[in-house]
Order: sequence, then structure tokens, then C-alpha cells
Amino acid sequence: MTGIVETLKEKVLAGNLISKEEAMTLVDVPLEALALAADEIREAFCGNRFDMCTIINGKCGKCSEDCKYCSQSAHYNTNCEESYPLLDTRAILAQAKNNDDRGVLRYSIVTSGKRLSNVEVDQVCESIKTIKAETGIEVCVSFGLLDEEQFRKIKAAGASRVHCNLESSRRFFKEVCSTHTYDEKIETLKAAQRAGLSICSGGIMGLGETMEDRIDMVLTARELGVKSIPVNLLNPIPGTPYEHNRILTNEELCKIVAIFRFLIPDGSIRLAGGRGLVGDKGEKCFKSGANAAISGDMLTTAGITVETDLKLLGELGYEVRLES
Repeated sequence: MTGIVETLKEKVLAGNLISKEEAMTLVDVPLEALALAADEIREAFCGNRFDMCTIINGKCGKCSEDCKYCSQSAHYNTNCEESYPLLDTRAILAQAKNNDDRGVLRYSIVTSGKRLSNVEVDQVCESIKTIKAETGIEVCVSFGLLDEEQFRKIKAAGASRVHCNLESSRRFFKEVCSTHTYDEKIETLKAAQRAGLSICSGGIMGLGETMEDRIDMVLTARELGVKSIPVNLLNPIPGTPYEHNRILTNEELCKIVAIFRFLIPDGSIRLAGGRGLVGDKGEKCFKSGANAAISGDMLTTAGITVETDLKLLGELGYEVRLES
């Protein structure tokens, strides 16, 4: 089995992409050999670069969508009681400055709902302009299913990246959400690209999907040219349809990360929501091919502090810097 790992590692190091069938052969190989090979690939393509970002919940709660994992969905009775409209520039800027001062290089504004309205887009564009004028931080956005014209406004305001998770494979997505489609997500990512923005897209592990679903998701992301791939671990929220799902183990998450590294060797494999559930703050994953993370608090759940992350990354020999 380790021979398969070495063969595919050498193929990737030679600059070739592996296929779905080849990726599937990695599913049952011993984790130690797989993780070591994935880390070699990460080092060869990315060096010791580590891409760290933080997020702000720019608009919270009462979401019209029925994503089965989400505490903010209006379809479920969860313990997320907080709800507020789009934050004003002062609040968004204050968090941006705080993160900039602590050495964070990316700051993402995330909003609930299917999409922001044109009025909301105009409002948040003013916030982005102010952030770019008063800090050195990169601004990313996650505003739902916007169109190309809206993304062009966001690009002109100073944002550099759009986030829209695929969540899972096309096959499995219908089990996750019924209020929007996989094709809408893909068109959103393509619209952002046409507007000149880079794109960030990954998914949530532990929804009930198979390893094949995870691989299919990353292959779709690869076809779209995605280089930032968030890997979320489901945190089962009471009141949602997934409240009784089993939390994946650290070893399972490491294997997922390692296979993703084989598939997108030069990408930022980004540990995101749920990282605190694995117990070691992601350390094993950062030795298994992951080289990026969302730091600080998540949208409605606690995360890991920037200071804790910076200490760990220093010990592992990483340098926090943007992709070249």
C-alpha cells in the first residue's frame, strides 16, 4: 500500500495531476505514510508558507436557507439567539484593525442569507474601502450568491477574494440543502472570477458524505481553479438535522487533508470551523499537508486565538505570509 503512496507522490512532484481513481487508492493506505508524503508535497510546492485568515460575522441569523448544519438557519430551532443586520463600517473596521495589528494577513466579512441586496452591497463596499485605506490587511468576502456586476463593485472597493463553499459533492449536496443548488454555487464562483477576484471554496466534513464525495468536491474545486480550500469539521449543533452526527476523529481529518494535498498540491488547504474539536488545535493536520487556517472565533462558535495559532505555527517552522 505504501508503494501506491510513493508512486503518486512522485507523480505529483513531477508536476502531474492525479485522477479521481488514483486519489481513491489513497483512502485505505496507512495514515503515517500518507501524511508524510502529503507534507513532502506541501513543502515542495508551498515551502513553509502558512496562510492565516480571520472572519467577522457581518450579518447574523434569520437565514432563509435550510442548510442542515447551520445554527443561523431560520428553519431550525437552535441555541443561536443572536440576530442583527449588516454591521456598519465602524464595527467592521475595528475588527479589521485588531486583526491587522496582531499579524493576520486576511480578513473575511461573512454574512448570513442567500445573498446581500444591492443596497447592502453598496454599504459593505464603503466598509471595504475604509479598511483598505486604514489598514494593510487583505479583505475577503462571503456574501452569498451574488452576480458578476455586484462582484465588480466589491473588487473595485478593494476586496481580493470571494468565498463560497461547495460544502460537498454534487451528488451529496441535495442532502445538505434544498433552497439553492450546486450550480448556483458554481456560477457564483465563476462570476467572482470573471470580476477579477480569486476564489476560496471547500466544504464540511462529517455531514454523512463518503470519502468519494469529498474527493469529488475537491476535483470540482480544482476544475474551477480554486487554490484556497477550507476544510471544516462538522460541529453538530443542537436543533439542526445533523445534531446527532458523529464528530470525525483527528486521524480521519488528517487523512482527508492529506488526500486533498495530493489533489491540489500548490493550494492552501485551510483548516476552518470545528478545528478545536480535534484536541490538538490542528497540529497533526499541519504535519499532514494543511498549510492554512481560519484563526479566532468562527461565526457562532468559539475558535482558537490568533496568539495560540502563531505560537504553534512558529514551533512547526511555518511563516505566516500570503500566497505568492
